[in-house]
Amino acid sequence: MFSSTQFDSGSGFTSSQTNDSSSAKLESSDSKTESANLNCFQFAGTMIGTSRESPGLVPVTVKQISEASHSGEEKANFVINDVDITNVTIVGKVSEKAERNTDITFTVDDGTGTIGCKRWVNDTFDTKQMEEIQDGMYVRVNGHLKMFQSNKQIFAFSVRPVTNFDEITFHFLECIHDHLRNSKLQNLKGDGSTQLQTSDSIVKTPVQNGSSGYHTTSSAIPSEQHTVDVKKSCDELVLDYLQLPSSVAKERGIHRDELSQQLKIPMEKILDSIRSLEDEGLIYSTIDEFHFKSAA
Repeated sequence: MFSSTQFDSGSGFTSSQTNDSSSAKLESSDSKTESANLNCFQFAGTMIGTSRESPGLVPVTVKQISEASHSGEEKANFVINDVDITNVTIVGKVSEKAERNTDITFTVDDGTGTIGCKRWVNDTFDTKQMEEIQDGMYVRVNGHLKMFQSNKQIFAFSVRPVTNFDEITFHFLECIHDHLRNSKLQNLKGDGSTQLQTSDSIVKTPVQNGSSGYHTTSSAIPSEQHTVDVKKSCDELVLDYLQLPSSVAKERGIHRDELSQQLKIPMEKILDSIRSLEDEGLIYSTIDEFHFKSAA
């Protein structure tokens, strides 16, 4: 069904991060270290719909990227598990870091292969973030998957050190779960079923399908839980605000307090929406666990 080599870590990951000047910088920044630990399990797999539209941030292995093909509908996209992929997240070991005035390039090895990554340096925030990253460190890279000079590369918009090594195992589990979920969806589509039928114990979960990129899904939710529509509308408001040009332009992202104040939504609901959107890979945290940006 699925090649084990796509998730085989080869010689394996070690549980010791390189100790150099970058470690001192991490220790001196308590908020960033805490944020990295809190974010260990925040980037979930792709959101599955009934069409092959691009999801949000998708957990993948380098092996999957190497086997990805171009989308027939849009050549700029790649197809993994029969889903168009634009934004990906990988976890691996850094090597061959090279700095220039405009960008920083490096290679990531996740045990299934290696891939080149590039981070454009647009402001001091980008420079400061990349100063922490050194050869030998394990990192999580979020970015756009593109073809550059006949090679697949990741143009990163977020690079952060891995401080909890359970995240490496968790990432591979995410990749496996994402593949199995997509495979199950394709089997349902092959049987002519695009949605599960509503019963007394199972209800459809309508998810907004519009500029936010949401799709219609079905899930096994007890019939007495009818608050999902309200929650999803709150999710859509949060995502729409983060996708405003003024919000996208802010490198540090939008603070959750601003979301609550501008949208006039209680903080409790804002936090629920943030968790939901992070789980679907539509948003991600930036400088700490309070600032967020859209992954689209």
